[in-house]
Amino acid sequence: QVQLIESGGGLVQAGGSLRVSCVASGLTFSSYDMGWFRQAPGKEREFVAAITWSGSRIDYADSVKGRFTISRDNAKNTVYLQMNSLKPEDTAVYYCGAKSKFNGLSYYATNNYNSWGQGTQVTVSS
Repeated sequence: QVQLIESGGGLVQAGGSLRVSCVASGLTFSSYDMGWFRQAPGKEREFVAAITWSGSRIDYADSVKGRFTISRDNAKNTVYLQMNSLKPEDTAVYYCGAKSKFNGLSYYATNNYNSWGQGTQVTVSS
């Protein structure tokens, strides 16, 4: 049974930093590209960042480039999202997703992911 468990969310003032983590179990972590998405109230889930299974390719949404950093530790089955210079518009539930590296699909689309975590709330106050 695949499980993705996010942690590290919380309340932070604008300009502050948070690091959210996602620990995976029940899968061969190094066979999965990993993505972070977020969903604000009343909005669709949107792409934030992704990293390929080897870490050789990383992509970010334009809205977070230069502020967020995605990384992974395959030995710990964990993917991280370091979030700096946070803005109120970053407020959302943050989800990690796992996408098999074998399906050849883009990691930008939610439908291409095999598994999701339950999410962790990030709230940025102004």
